[in-house]
Amino acid sequence: MKYDYLIVGAGFAGAVMAERLASQSNKKVLIVEKRNHIGGNAYDEYDEHGILIHKYGPHIFHTNSKEVFDYLSKFTEWRFYEHKVLANYQGELFPIPINRITINKFFGLNLETEEEVKRFLSTKIEKRFPILNSEDITVNQVGRELFEAFFKNYTKKQWNLFPNELSPSVCGRIPVRSTDDCRYFSDKYQFMPKEGYTKMFEKMLSHKNIEIALDTDYKNLMNEIKFDKLVYTGPIDAFFDYQFGKLPYRSIRFEYDYYEKQNYQSTGQVNFVDMKEEYTRVTEYKYLTLQDAAGTTISKEFSLKDGEPYYPIPTEQNRELFLKYRAMSGTLRNVIFCGRLAEYQYYNMDQVVANAIHLTRLNQNLL
Repeated sequence: MKYDYLIVGAGFAGAVMAERLASQSNKKVLIVEKRNHIGGNAYDEYDEHGILIHKYGPHIFHTNSKEVFDYLSKFTEWRFYEHKVLANYQGELFPIPINRITINKFFGLNLETEEEVKRFLSTKIEKRFPILNSEDITVNQVGRELFEAFFKNYTKKQWNLFPNELSPSVCGRIPVRSTDDCRYFSDKYQFMPKEGYTKMFEKMLSHKNIEIALDTDYKNLMNEIKFDKLVYTGPIDAFFDYQFGKLPYRSIRFEYDYYEKQNYQSTGQVNFVDMKEEYTRVTEYKYLTLQDAAGTTISKEFSLKDGEPYYPIPTEQNRELFLKYRAMSGTLRNVIFCGRLAEYQYYNMDQVVANAIHLTRLNQNLL
């Protein structure tokens, strides 16, 4: 069989590019996926108790892009959902991102207006310039005490690095609010796929021009099939057989537990921000899926150095190593690198979708 495109990976990057190429350009596409399912890390499934869980941790869809939302709406209906997170600090629960409620509870205050919050924080912040790392950006926003409580140890647990060892982009992703807004995200579109992510991927990949090979290493097929171009969404260092050394990633181990009660905790996600617990966060999936069930399933996350790559680690040293691989990738005429692992970027889901749409539209070799 001859294909126009061989796509490595059936996550968001690979699936969106496959769908666009098949439906918009009438290209014949083969997707090769090493796992036994489509959907990448967004894959969800029903556990033995009938609870819909996210196998690789919580995936919360949010975006300000109408284009991305309209595109994915072709493959799913939605349930409105605004994610709310609490931080467990020394046994007390505080809203995250930091807002007026967090500040009042932590400092024992009764600030009532945004201006009062801003004035108070101005007495706490440490002016840092230039902003070189995640500690700089955080103490510049909230000061030393809130940084020590909610960011320092949680970041160490998550990345095995302290904030002053990480790019400003890590902690800089989290806003600081002077209002009582307890939503984790403030994007215009905040929804979850009505029937889950896997069902959405199934519809996305149902085009007659798309074939899928699961449980397959693409390298085992390279000499067996014919194709014109390759889209690669896996780790870029693996593609080049680690020629310059391995790029570091953080991995995650999940522990799932089921409880015969309506709810385990008071919100979908609780972050454990001090060192008392080894795990970083607990997710209760019924909040995310709005599933009506008598019991409930949670997952605890333990951040690991080795294992399935989840998060590129954004340090300057790692970026320099990545740039060597990117320079090498630029010499390959018929290979396109796309996605979090291939671009060594800490992308959100909507950013991966937007980038994949953009690539298929922009790149003259694709269309």
